[in-house]
Amino acid sequence: STGFRFAEKSGEALYANVCQACHMPDGKGARGAGTYPSLAGAQNLAARGYPILVVVNGQRAMPPIGLMMTDDQVAAVINYVRTHFGNTYQDAVTSDEVKSVRP
Repeated sequence: STGFRFAEKSGEALYANVCQACHMPDGKGARGAGTYPSLAGAQNLAARGYPILVVVNGQRAMPPIGLMMTDDQVAAVINYVRTHFGNTYQDAVTSDEVKSVRP
């Protein structure tokens, strides 16, 4: 990616380029200079609105990376995380849901 927007389109590519540096390739998070929560088997991903708010607005040490993504990209990466790493949430997040929480 170049500039202020991510170029990747698929949830898998976005996760690999944007998220895995902190949440790790296996989604299990890390501890070190900070604490990066596990996304593997994460029950807080069950409520679709929660990860949308976190990705778009940021939370604690996580920056609002969704500001550098389109609504489709945010939905794609959230849907990827919600269906991988031991997560089986099949009710997909839509780009309209993402758009509704934008500032």
